[in-house]
Amino acid sequence: MSTSAQRGPGKPAEPSGVHPVDPVLAEVKFLTVAEVAGVMRVSKMTVYRMVHSGDLPAVRVGRSFRVPEKAVHDYLRAAFIEAG
Repeated sequence: MSTSAQRGPGKPAEPSGVHPVDPVLAEVKFLTVAEVAGVMRVSKMTVYRMVHSGDLPAVRVGRSFRVPEKAVHDYLRAAFIEAG
C-alpha cells in the first residue's frame, strides 16, 4: 500500500516522528519565570514558590518552568481587591 493510500485523500504527509499540533495548545502563550516575575512585579523566587505551592499552574520543560499567560492574568484578576 502506498503512503498516499494510507493517509487517505486530502491528508497532507507528515514527516516521520512529527505529530500534529493540538490547535488549542498552539494558541497558548507560555511565559518564563522571569517574564512572570516582571509582569507581577515580584522576584523570580516568589514565582517559583507560587508554582511549587500550586497557586500558579506551570509546565516543566527540562529544568525550567513555563507558565501559561492566561494563568498569570487569572491569578492577578482573582487576587485583585478593592480598597475601601
